[in-house]
Amino acid sequence: MTTAIRVENLGKRYKIGTAPAKFKYGMLRDVFVKKATAPIRWVRSIGKKQLILEDQPNYIWALKDVSFDLQEGKVLGIVGRNGAGKSTLLKILSRITEPTRGTVTVRGRVGALLEVGTGFHPELTGRENIYMNGAILGMKRAEIQRKFDEIVAFSEVEKFIETPVKRYSSGMYLRLAFAVAAHLEPEILVVDEVLAVGDAEFQKKCIGKMSDVAQQGSTVLFVSHNMSAILRLTEETIVLDKGKLLMRGPTQQAVDYYLSSGQSSSGERIWNADEIPPNAAPFRPIALRLKNKQGKVIETVRSIEPLMIELEYRLEAPLTGLRVGFYLSSMRGEYIITSFDTDDSQKYEQYGARSSGHYFSRCTLPADLFNEGRFSLGMNASSFGVRRYFQDEQVLTFNVDISGAPGTHWAEPRQGLIRPRLDWEIEKVE
Repeated sequence: MTTAIRVENLGKRYKIGTAPAKFKYGMLRDVFVKKATAPIRWVRSIGKKQLILEDQPNYIWALKDVSFDLQEGKVLGIVGRNGAGKSTLLKILSRITEPTRGTVTVRGRVGALLEVGTGFHPELTGRENIYMNGAILGMKRAEIQRKFDEIVAFSEVEKFIETPVKRYSSGMYLRLAFAVAAHLEPEILVVDEVLAVGDAEFQKKCIGKMSDVAQQGSTVLFVSHNMSAILRLTEETIVLDKGKLLMRGPTQQAVDYYLSSGQSSSGERIWNADEIPPNAAPFRPIALRLKNKQGKVIETVRSIEPLMIELEYRLEAPLTGLRVGFYLSSMRGEYIITSFDTDDSQKYEQYGARSSGHYFSRCTLPADLFNEGRFSLGMNASSFGVRRYFQDEQVLTFNVDISGAPGTHWAEPRQGLIRPRLDWEIEKVE
């Protein structure tokens, strides 16, 4: 079988930290000295080049020594925590950015959907953007005309097709962008985590379309934090962490490895300064904790007891509209609960504007909620519609002990993720 993608010792390095220093005027003698010693500095730099590439503190490797092959017609999942290098890898494969070192060989036309509305012009209508974006992706005008009605029907924006896309919602942007990319009929389709913006029905529709593309013999690379989608769509998955390829294997094994690695199982997760992205400022996460009703940190939750979720953080500057909350999900990535500390309107009025300082946001989940199993907890800090300061969807995991829970006197396991204690009435009618 022909190899569609070959990646060998791939590395991508970015400069981080302070901005370049301001221009400094020098004396004439400094200019002469600099010119005279230039050959010496050049010779020394040859020997130090590799050392500089590896050890300079103001550079970071988004990808480092990544190698893999992908055969034609295969669907490969890519999973990893935020900052693992997933998007960087796809941008290199899509020829958007160049690698610092290593080689990439791609055979076939690549269709890429990396960001919502990439290549769209806000002043142009949906119709005009379909033609422009299709041309950018490599479609001929005749091909776009032939598929135009199908693209519009898939996107479900027929009513607004003659409207400038600057008036579209992010969901409408996504629908149109995905419709164009999916109908490119590429040999290779590259899809980043953009489906999270769409509603559940559209996500299902997109996954179905990607499955159709794969069945038609195209090669697909799919990045997602939705483990259910990864499990459904792919047979093989690679796990990235801090720019390195940790493993490649059958999707079920890779997902289990990813979900069980890098997460705290002690009931507490404390962030070090170097683990917090610079763009999270002025929000700085400190810790996420699970506590029982006595206030003790726990790693195993008793189903018949309430559970407190405690988020500790610091604001280095005042923020308006901030909401801090958690994601509770199964180990397959299925969301169970999403909740924020200002969901209550009165809380929002009181804490809509927060001054700088040290904060705790606490939430108590009632007793008799969880079924037996293992669950994952994540954290989010954002201003709705404005900015996401910090997000980590898999912070820690915990087990649930169902001793004494409703129905445990029956021997068989009970299906479902939750096991609430419900009020029943039994009435005998003569």
